[in-house]
Amino acid sequence: MRYHVHTTGRGAFAEAAELLSRFGDHAVSEARRRAGKSRDLGNVVHFCRWREVERMIGTLAAKAPAGLVH
Repeated sequence: MRYHVHTTGRGAFAEAAELLSRFGDHAVSEARRRAGKSRDLGNVVHFCRWREVERMIGTLAAKAPAGLVH
């Protein structure tokens, strides 16, 4: 079950779309790797951004809409 995914702007969707086109089914893993690298470097801003991108990849890759569709 998917829940509402908050986004701070269009950037997360653009990054997610790029990772999906470059890495296909492995896009989530790549976003997770980048988030981990940012965390290890102590960059909380980029860590949060890559985690958001990871969630957007899940949303964009979904085969059917989840939740309310307006």
